[in-house]
Amino acid sequence: MGFAEGFSIRTGKGDACLNERRAGEQGRKHMARRTSRLTAVAVAAAALMLTALLCLAGCGGDGAASGGKTLRVGVRSDIVGFSYLNEETGNYYGLEVDIAEEMAARMGYGNVEFVTVTPDSRKQMLLDGQVDCLVACYSISDSRQENFDFSPTYYADAAVVMVADSSLVQDLDDMKGLTFGTMSGSNTSPLLVLKLMDEGFTSGDALDKQEVDGAVVTTFDNFTLQQISSYQELSDALEEGTVDAACMDGSIAQTYMQDDRHLLDFTIAEQEYGVATQKDSALSAQVAQTIQGMLDDGTIAGLIDKWD
Repeated sequence: MGFAEGFSIRTGKGDACLNERRAGEQGRKHMARRTSRLTAVAVAAAALMLTALLCLAGCGGDGAASGGKTLRVGVRSDIVGFSYLNEETGNYYGLEVDIAEEMAARMGYGNVEFVTVTPDSRKQMLLDGQVDCLVACYSISDSRQENFDFSPTYYADAAVVMVADSSLVQDLDDMKGLTFGTMSGSNTSPLLVLKLMDEGFTSGDALDKQEVDGAVVTTFDNFTLQQISSYQELSDALEEGTVDAACMDGSIAQTYMQDDRHLLDFTIAEQEYGVATQKDSALSAQVAQTIQGMLDDGTIAGLIDKWD
């Protein structure tokens, strides 16, 4: 019996040890499975976080998407107070430069590249995609809206007539038989003819048209119209007497006004400047919304005061 009891006792201890070993193995397997599940969860969470970060960096809002991009803005280089290029520093200064920089920053662009445009070149440069938009004393008109989208008006102006004091021209009637000069590529020429027709100054019928020394010269019944390739050359032509009156927007006339010149009490047409973008482009709505925001919060009014 003692032997049997001893055997029973030893068997019980063995079972207990075996059960402990089994329990330990099961525990270790359970912990391993649990650890594996936790690792899988952690990996999945990390993957989701990485995806989110990548999305924020590359496919977030407009600002995030544009943050590393450059906005190419077509500007004038010859209009003091609006956009003028300092040849020595290579920097542009003026109202339109400030508007373009603020607009680009609000849209999330990291850089702005200013590209010089002229009245002759700006239309084709925007159509060809050489620039993304124009902030270049570009007035809004029905004909231009056929090709481009425009932001809300950021500056209102008027086309005026500048004459030399020595010409003795004091009013429109004094210009009969004389020569008006305009900048080629601007819309001042057709607006001038239309205005003169409204005033009964001319029938509007062109009698002759030819090119003389790089300028397009059109002869009408009561006046001659000479279209010149740059505002500086137009100003020079007024100084030399090649033209008797220089017609341009008031904002531009400020650059070429001198003590011995004056403006006639005659407005060719009201002009409203807007930012031009390619027709139906993705940029159009964003530009329009941004300019409207700058108008609403007084930013543009403050910039106009700064450069006035």
